[in-house]
Amino acid sequence: MTELHRGLPMPRRAVAAFGVCSGGLMLMIDANIANIALPTIARELGIESSKAVMVVTAYQLVLAMALMPLAALGTRIGYRRLYCGGLVLHSLAALLCFSADSLLSLVMARSLQGIGTAAAMSVAFGLVRTIYPPEQLGKGLAINTIANASGSALAPVVGGLVLSVADWPWVFAAAIPFSMLALLLSRAMPDPDPHMEPFDLLGAALCALTFGLLIGGLELTTHGPSLWLAVAVLATGGAVAWWFVKHELSVPQPVLPVDLLARLPMALALLSNFSAVLASMTVLLFLPFMLQHSYGLSPAEVGGVVAGYAAASVMIAPTSGYLSDRIPVVYLCSAGMCVAAIGLVTIALLPADASRFDMVWRLWITGAGFGMFFSPNARLIIASAPTKRSASAGSVVTTSRMVGQATGATIVAGLLALNFGDTMVPVYCALVLVGVSGAICLVRLRDHKSPDAT
Repeated sequence: MTELHRGLPMPRRAVAAFGVCSGGLMLMIDANIANIALPTIARELGIESSKAVMVVTAYQLVLAMALMPLAALGTRIGYRRLYCGGLVLHSLAALLCFSADSLLSLVMARSLQGIGTAAAMSVAFGLVRTIYPPEQLGKGLAINTIANASGSALAPVVGGLVLSVADWPWVFAAAIPFSMLALLLSRAMPDPDPHMEPFDLLGAALCALTFGLLIGGLELTTHGPSLWLAVAVLATGGAVAWWFVKHELSVPQPVLPVDLLARLPMALALLSNFSAVLASMTVLLFLPFMLQHSYGLSPAEVGGVVAGYAAASVMIAPTSGYLSDRIPVVYLCSAGMCVAAIGLVTIALLPADASRFDMVWRLWITGAGFGMFFSPNARLIIASAPTKRSASAGSVVTTSRMVGQATGATIVAGLLALNFGDTMVPVYCALVLVGVSGAICLVRLRDHKSPDAT
């Protein structure tokens, strides 16, 4: 058994794990911190709120387009090399975001930053599986979950604090120190021997084009000059997606792991994951606008309130992941969606004179429900793949999350454009999506006695 299959020896394992966690913490801060700044960016750049959401949509679009192709590239050139290159590009793009003085320049810089993020995120799961020995993989995934959830929890707090003492460009520079720390510790990370299989260039191009057209078409429904143009782009994206899948079925080293997706438990887990991500993103993007416009909170106060959601995820997600080794995953996922639905109902019933505490505890319940769902659901998907395919399986999970987040941003932009920003309609939409995810969990629950489902 090679060193990579046995994991790294101590203390190198601890240093490498800390490096991956630092990078994950930084990436999750960066992925969520812009949400808090959107109202401020819209006001200071003199643009509509619905257009400000493009800062988030462009970032998520690039992530969705690049994750699976870069995961395949990481298998070819080595996980650590691609991971470090992604962190460097991310940091350089953060400096461009800091110097942006218009929506166009900010969106372009944020898109470049998305490529760096995709490079690092696409191989993160692969690195975790090579750092830890097989018998400690669950522990490694739990530690990584804590780091990622902590980044989500810190993002609104850091964003709110930065905006309370500095201008919005500083929000995009907040994650750079964590990136530098991860680069410093990366020397301890394993670097698997590159594989010499030919890289599927056509598959990579079709993958990027598929997600670009589909998510871009959704974006055009709210910001495009014509609805017919959006429909045409979406139809073209559907045709390219068909070509993409057909091509991937014929190659030995596909960018899209079609053989893994053919497994019913994994396919249902991904569908459920997508719907849950879509629901959570809809709520998290809508809340800063509602809390500032309808309740008069400052950016710092919004950050503190929204942190209740992420704090619950930090507390619940690792525990739920630990329990998934002992309790069938479908039970935990079903329970998580029930709790999330309860939390969303309480948010929809938020009174006009609600106190800060009233807001926080409702968000805490919602965050606890989503945290209870995401961790074991991801474990099911990752553990179902062979070790050498861990990067591909991880990229599918992350792509599902990114596509859900990008679609959620488009939904919120559309609702804002339709003047639903001061209503609870976005919360109702999230509640419907949680119901869809919960229904898929019930389908999985029916077959929970199957070894793959547990």
